[in-house]
Amino acid sequence: MIRFCLPLILCLLASVAGAQSREINTDDARIEHEGVITGYLDAENPRDVFFVDGLRGEVIRFELMATDGDLDAILAVFDDVGQLALYRDDSAGASGVTHDLTMQRTGRYFVVAGRFGYSLGTTTGRYELRMTRKGVLSERGSTLRYGDSVIGTISDTSAEVYYTIQAEQGDILTISMVRSSGTLDPYLRVVNSDRFVIAENDDQPGAETRNARIDGLIIHKSGAYIIMATRYDDSSGSFVLSVDEADGSGQGQSPQAPLPIAFGDTRSGSLNAVQFERFYAFEAAEDDLITISMARGEGGDLDSYLVLGDSEFAPLAEDDDSGDGQNAKIIDFRIPAAGQYHITATRFDGNIGTTSGDYRLSLELLDDPFVDVPPGAVSLELGASVSGRISAENPADTYAFYGRQGDIVSISMTRVDGNLDALLELLNGAQEVVTRNDDRAANDQNALINHFTLPATGTYYIRARRYAGTDGDPDTAGNYVLVLAERAG
Repeated sequence: MIRFCLPLILCLLASVAGAQSREINTDDARIEHEGVITGYLDAENPRDVFFVDGLRGEVIRFELMATDGDLDAILAVFDDVGQLALYRDDSAGASGVTHDLTMQRTGRYFVVAGRFGYSLGTTTGRYELRMTRKGVLSERGSTLRYGDSVIGTISDTSAEVYYTIQAEQGDILTISMVRSSGTLDPYLRVVNSDRFVIAENDDQPGAETRNARIDGLIIHKSGAYIIMATRYDDSSGSFVLSVDEADGSGQGQSPQAPLPIAFGDTRSGSLNAVQFERFYAFEAAEDDLITISMARGEGGDLDSYLVLGDSEFAPLAEDDDSGDGQNAKIIDFRIPAAGQYHITATRFDGNIGTTSGDYRLSLELLDDPFVDVPPGAVSLELGASVSGRISAENPADTYAFYGRQGDIVSISMTRVDGNLDALLELLNGAQEVVTRNDDRAANDQNALINHFTLPATGTYYIRARRYAGTDGDPDTAGNYVLVLAERAG
C-alpha cells in the first residue's frame, strides 16, 4: 500500500491511538466517487490514509469492511484543517463500519482506514473501503455536481435559495427549476464570481409552463458559480432544481467552446465514432502567414482532415492529405483580416468516417511575406479583384501577393473607360520581371497573363501600367479592373 506524510492529520490520530507518520503518494491515494479500494493492515502497516475532494452539502456513504483475518476495523475522516469529521469503530460483532457523512464545507477530506489500537493493536487482515455519493442536501448554500437534483421551498420567509457549483471553462450547462407544489412561478439566475448575472430565466422558452430553464449556458471561465432559485412576484411553493451537463460539453468538444491554441503550440487529442471532431480557436493579425498541421499519433488508423474557419466557422481552407501519408496540412495560408479564427480537427468523411486514433495539432506563424514590400504596394489574395486608374499623374500601380511554387495563376487587367492600353508585368521577390503581357489578343488593348506557373514560393509583385512603346500612344489613360485568380493544375 502506498503511503503519504500527513503531519497534522497523523498528530491528531496519534492523540487518539498513537499512530505513526507514514508516506503515501497523493495521486494514488485519491478515492473517486463510487470508488473501491482494498488493502491489508498489520503491525507493519496499522493504517492507510486516502483523500477525497468533497463539496459542501454532499452526503457520502463510507463503508469499511474486513474481508479476512481477525481485523477490527476503524474509520476516521478529517477535513483539510485537521478537524475530526467522523470516527467509527465497527459495531459489536460486526466486521466493518458503514456511515453517511454530510460534508460541512467544500475542500479535501482525509480518510483513515485503520485497525483498533493502530500501532498498539493486535488484529490483522484485509479490508475493502468503499465510497458512495448518496446525494446533496437541499439546504441553502449546498454545492451541486452535474447530474444533481435537489428539492427546495420558496416562501415569504425564504424568497430565494442559492446553491453553488464548480464549473470548468468550456462546460455547457442545462439548469431547470420545476414547480412541485403551491403557486410557485420559478425564476432562475446564475451569478459568476464577480457577482454579475450571466444568465436568467422566468418561463422555459417554447413551453406552456411557468417552470424556469436555462439551456446551453457556456462557461467561459473556470470557477465557482451561484445558482439562485427564486420566484416571480409573490408566488410560493416547492420546487425541484436540476443541474446537468449538456451534449458537447467540455472545451474543444463543440464550436461554442473551442480550445485556445496559440502560434507555436502543439495540442494532442483523440477522435473516435462518438467524438469525431474537435474545435480550436486562435487570434491572428491581417497578413499573418500560417501553417496548420494535423499528424496521426501512435496507433489507430486516423485519416486526418483539417478545416480552417473564420470567426463564424465559415470555411476558408481545408485539407485531407497534404502532409505525410494521411496527415492533413494547411500550408502557408495568409490571414485576410485581424480577428479570431477556428480550426476543426476531424477525420475524412466526418461523422460517417470510420477511422479513429490520436493526433497532434500544430499551429505555426511563418515570417511575414510582406515585411519588405515597398510603400504604396497593395497586398492581394489569390481570387481578389481590385480597381484603379492609370494616367499621367499615376502611370503605374503595384500589387503584392504570396504564392507557392507550382501555383498556377492568371492575372487580367481590363479597361473600364478612357483609351487605356493596359500592360501587365509579374515580378519576383527581387523585383525582376518573370513574365509580362501587353495585349491579350489582336485589336484588344486589355492585358492578360494566363495560366502562369509560379517558379518558387514567396512574394510576387504585379505592376499594372500602360503601354509606353514608340509604336503607339504612350499617354493613354483610364480606369481598370485587375483580377488575380488561382487556376487548377
